[in-house]
Amino acid sequence: MEPMETQQHDHMHGDRHDVRELFKRYDRNPILTARDWPNMVNAVFNPAATMFDDQTLLLVRVEDRSGLSRLTVATSADGYSDWKVDVERTVAPDLGSWAEHWGIEDPRITVIDGRYYIAYTGFSSAGPLVCLAVTDDFVGFERLGVLQVPDNKDAALFGRKINGRWAMLHRPIATTGRVEAHIWLSWSPDLLHWGSPVPVIEARRGGWWDAAKVGLGPPPLETEAGWLVIYHGVRTTASGSLYRLGIALLDRDHPERVIARGNEWIFGPCAPYEVSGDVPDVVFPCGWILDDDGETIRMYYGAADSCVAVATGRLSELMNHLFLHPMS
Repeated sequence: MEPMETQQHDHMHGDRHDVRELFKRYDRNPILTARDWPNMVNAVFNPAATMFDDQTLLLVRVEDRSGLSRLTVATSADGYSDWKVDVERTVAPDLGSWAEHWGIEDPRITVIDGRYYIAYTGFSSAGPLVCLAVTDDFVGFERLGVLQVPDNKDAALFGRKINGRWAMLHRPIATTGRVEAHIWLSWSPDLLHWGSPVPVIEARRGGWWDAAKVGLGPPPLETEAGWLVIYHGVRTTASGSLYRLGIALLDRDHPERVIARGNEWIFGPCAPYEVSGDVPDVVFPCGWILDDDGETIRMYYGAADSCVAVATGRLSELMNHLFLHPMS
C-alpha cells in the first residue's frame, strides 16, 4: 500500500453490522454536520459529489431552520477531512418561482463535456419535481428549467450520449390504489426536452427489503460491464420506514435493459448518526467518486437526514457481489 492508501485504510472500520456490507464507513464520520456551518442551520445532508480543481467537492443540501433547503459547496483535499464550507458558493432556491417555492433538495452532479450538470429536486407547491442547472466553476449557476413535473425526484443524467440521445434516470410516483414508486428512464435530444419514459428498476412487493419504493442514489457509473447503479430501497416496518441500499447493472448501449440486480441490500443504517436524527434509519447517497486507481469508490451520503458521511467500497467487489446474488 502507498502511504495515503494506508492512512485511508486506517480510518475505515467494520462492526458486527457492516462486516458483511460492501462499503466501509470512515471512522471519523460524520464528516459534516450543522456545526460546521458559519450560520445557524438545522441539518446538512444528501450531498452530490465530484472532483473539481483537484479537490473533492460536495454540493450539500443545507436545511435552514425555516425548514427550506438550499445547496452549498464544501471542499476537501483528501475527500475525508479538513472540509472547507463556502457559503458564498450556494444555489439558493428561487422562492418567487412555483418550481422552487418551498426550497431545493438532493442534487446529483454529472460531468458532460467538461461542464457540471446538476439535477436536483425543486419543492413546488404541487409537489417535488426535477430541475436542472449547469456550472463551470461552482460560483455561477445557470438554471435550465424543469425537466419532469410533480411528483418526480431522485434524478440524474448519464455522462454521455447513448445512441445519439441523452438519458436520465428519475423516480415518478403514481397513486393507483397503492403508491407506485419505481425508477424510470427517459430520453432527450437536448437535455431539456424529455420523453419515451420506461420503468427500469421496479419496487418489489411483499417481504423484500425494497418492497415499498425505490429511488436512484448517485448518477450511474459507467464500467466495462455496464452502467452501475446504486439505489435506495424502502421497507415499511412497524416503527417506520427503513432506507437501505442495493445495486443493479444496466446495459451500456441500452440502459433500459437491466443486466443484473442484486437480491440483497448491501448497506443499511446501523451507526448512531444513521439511526438517530431528524429522520431515523436512513442512509441516502447522492454522490460517489471513482478514484484514479479505477477500483476505490467513495460514496457520500446523508445520514438520518441530519449529517454527511462517507463510506468506501471496491468496484470489483461490488460487481462480484452483484452476479453472485442475482435477483431470482
